[in-house]
Amino acid sequence: MNRNTGEGLVLSKYIDFSLMLRSAPSIKSIVELGCNIGLNLQALNKINKNFLLSAYEINKDAASKASSLKIAKIFNKTILDTLPTDVQYDLSFTCGVLMHIKPTELAKVYENLYNLSKKYILIYEYYNPTPVSILYRGYEDRLFKRDFAGELIDKYNLHLVDYGFRYHRDNYFPAGDGTWFLLQK
Repeated sequence: MNRNTGEGLVLSKYIDFSLMLRSAPSIKSIVELGCNIGLNLQALNKINKNFLLSAYEINKDAASKASSLKIAKIFNKTILDTLPTDVQYDLSFTCGVLMHIKPTELAKVYENLYNLSKKYILIYEYYNPTPVSILYRGYEDRLFKRDFAGELIDKYNLHLVDYGFRYHRDNYFPAGDGTWFLLQK
């Protein structure tokens, strides 16, 4: 939780989301699955203070910190359970979350992403054309790369709207080699 801090990181995410949302200008409401301390929510709030922001976070301390920002409605719940769909959002998204979900549990998170979205789904994760497990900080089975977007497209008959890649050697805003995909229902 503490390693993901700093105004520079929020600025980098601001740049990312400005790029990722350019093909979906009508978005007014957004839900994040796995918001941690709310850095993505901060970036989205800087892009548009009128966004209706909500998020789910399993970690109680991180959820409390995100909630204290007072820019989003934060639910302290796991995204591995069926989430309520009484409210749907123009956009549902994950950022660096799916890659930590065990492959056997991905279907539930995919279902939540799909059911919470009225129109768009955005994922920003590590990509690999075939599923692989990568050693993560000395632990096995904690980081997975796969074609998350392709799986969502095939499962729900979604359409690819836009995509891009963030490179760790970017001169101004280095990132962790993540690939993002904006999908539409």
